[in-house]
Amino acid sequence: MTAFSPQTLYELLGGAEGVRALVDAFYDVMDRDPRAQEIRAMHPADLAESRDKLYEFLSGWTGGPALYHERRGHPRLRFRHLPFPIGRDQAAQWLYCMNVAIQERGIPPHVEERLMQGLTMTAHHMINREE
Repeated sequence: MTAFSPQTLYELLGGAEGVRALVDAFYDVMDRDPRAQEIRAMHPADLAESRDKLYEFLSGWTGGPALYHERRGHPRLRFRHLPFPIGRDQAAQWLYCMNVAIQERGIPPHVEERLMQGLTMTAHHMINREE
């Protein structure tokens, strides 16, 4: 008899391919949806590096390979985001893009709930200014 081993979010999202697809969907939403214009303006015109960084971060954050840490060192998310004015509106825009991406990817509700719970805490932690 084998012991029960809960799946990581990384596994539930479909591993590297699933995490990459979620990240691509996220940035596609950010790039096209006017509701995300403020956070889109904080990114470079070419989103390739941003896509790679988020993919690497989410890979480890969801329980997969710690790619970000291996390639770039400790994420230090709040510190790395301090140059950008992030208030509640910007955090909400980021979460909106992620929520739309999750819906577009057809991620099951039980996975969505776990994912959004952690991402909401992370997005709120990035807030560095009062509105």
